[in-house]
Amino acid sequence: MSATPKTQPKTFHVKSFGCQMNVYDGDRMAELMAAQGMVATDDANAADLVVLNTCHIREKATEKVFSDIGRLRKHGQNPMIAVAGCVAQAEGEEIVRRAKVDVVVGPQAYHNLPDLVAKAASGASAVDTDMPVASKFGALPARRRVPPSAFLTVQEGCDKFCTYCVVPYTRGAEVSRPFDAIIDEAKSLVDAGAREITLLGQNVNAWDDDAGTGLHGLIRALDRIDGLARIRYTTSHPNDMKDGLIRAHAEVEKLMPFLHLPVQAGNDRILKAMNRSHSRDSYLRILDRVREARPDIALSGDFIVGFPGETEAEFADTLSLVDAVGYAQCFSFKYSPRPGTPAAEMDGAVAPEAMDDRLQRLQAALNRDQAAFNAATVGKSCTLLIERKGKLPGQMLGKSPWLQSVHLMTDAQIGDLVEVEIVQAGPNSLAGVAKVKAAA
Repeated sequence: MSATPKTQPKTFHVKSFGCQMNVYDGDRMAELMAAQGMVATDDANAADLVVLNTCHIREKATEKVFSDIGRLRKHGQNPMIAVAGCVAQAEGEEIVRRAKVDVVVGPQAYHNLPDLVAKAASGASAVDTDMPVASKFGALPARRRVPPSAFLTVQEGCDKFCTYCVVPYTRGAEVSRPFDAIIDEAKSLVDAGAREITLLGQNVNAWDDDAGTGLHGLIRALDRIDGLARIRYTTSHPNDMKDGLIRAHAEVEKLMPFLHLPVQAGNDRILKAMNRSHSRDSYLRILDRVREARPDIALSGDFIVGFPGETEAEFADTLSLVDAVGYAQCFSFKYSPRPGTPAAEMDGAVAPEAMDDRLQRLQAALNRDQAAFNAATVGKSCTLLIERKGKLPGQMLGKSPWLQSVHLMTDAQIGDLVEVEIVQAGPNSLAGVAKVKAAA
């Protein structure tokens, strides 16, 4: 770390990569900087401080960070650079050695970012990748203004140790935030403008407290908050999809009819090699129970193709599972080895061209089913939460209960709930017509 003092930054820019939890963390870091009197800018090249809030899930994540640093050095005004998130946790001092950045802070320590920036400005070492037992959330500032749909982290870390995944090593063990702290933050989000809250966690449905409340109990408590119209949660693990949570989908009106439940593969041998705790059959039985509780639910998932040793016949089992489920939307990826994970040491690497072919076939099937789900929505009426302006004058965009993007011409404002009829469906979005005046 250079000992050369730098000027305390006055402007900042936060760039977040990856999952919704990183978006939440990025927002909280921005709030920390703003509380110190710094001013946010949308132009990274014009900022005095740039925070790269990184994700380590995908291949070459570390190299992409170094590329971003290089671009900032070349095109920016020599800003102070902070690397945060999972790459920071995994690489630590190595980032300082290779790129001579000013601050490195892990995902469990970002509440210390203002102090680290001050240390870096004085020329002192500013690296913090500790995973303290004490919660970071109590050190974060109160939420002041948020979008109509806001994220709320309730659980962090993972104890599942899927063989392909770095999360247990970069985010630590599963930890649930206290019930009262979550309720307090949810109320502050509603006071700051949120109409919808999405509960976040690496395994969000593993959330629990000493009272054994479970995620379903937390959702029922959130249901009682005045002004909160919608509740969602992500990402879930099949192992933690308990009866109480399934019943909540039938009984809690504010809980939206959408479930993201990653399966990763459709073949039992591959699932066992991945150290997934479910089988193909147990996963499908969970979905049957969820659909029985909430027949109109939209299902989403994650898939990995080309896991070490995967044969063409085993991949065919994944395609047949997709056919059996009929997902409303999904994420799919080629397997990429993450250093330090057991799968990275496994034999049987699948040829890149085979992975490419399998991913194309899988995505074709998933796109087919998403288009079919969207088309089946045409003619239905639903409540839309307006989130932002569209490209055309008078056009607004929002989300349906099934997490579809819907555009319509309306005089409704951001944050309004509007009754609409879906009149047209495309592969990625829908068109609606307002039926009644916006509900406040």
